[in-house]
Amino acid sequence: MRSISGRTNIRNRGDCKMNGPANQPASGFSFNGPTIISLLYLAGFLGVGLTGLVGLILCYVWRGEARPAWELNHFTFHIRTFWIAFVAGIIGFILSFILIGIPILIGLAVWVAVRSVIALLKAQKEEAFVNPQTWLV
Repeated sequence: MRSISGRTNIRNRGDCKMNGPANQPASGFSFNGPTIISLLYLAGFLGVGLTGLVGLILCYVWRGEARPAWELNHFTFHIRTFWIAFVAGIIGFILSFILIGIPILIGLAVWVAVRSVIALLKAQKEEAFVNPQTWLV
């Protein structure tokens, strides 16, 4: 690389310094447990299949490990989101035969998506939910 004076600058590869740990991307996006669960729940909307179930299993496994309190808070939120969505999905499916379930299933999809995005944003800030037991967003 040439400088303004015309001299060639040689940079040593060891001079490059990264901010943060080596496994953290430069963008600052953190792949912590709750982030992974949120992404798995959202991947379910892309027709990926059983990613929500995989997310639920990971929540139960990771909740049993020693983790920061905010992550345990998120796991409770995600587990609750799954089971409420599961029950509401069954009810919506049964009621879809008389066409009442279709708006229920659409509303359920929006509810899960909004909860997952909010959980994703909070996970990136490493912020706990005020009440992870809530049915609301």
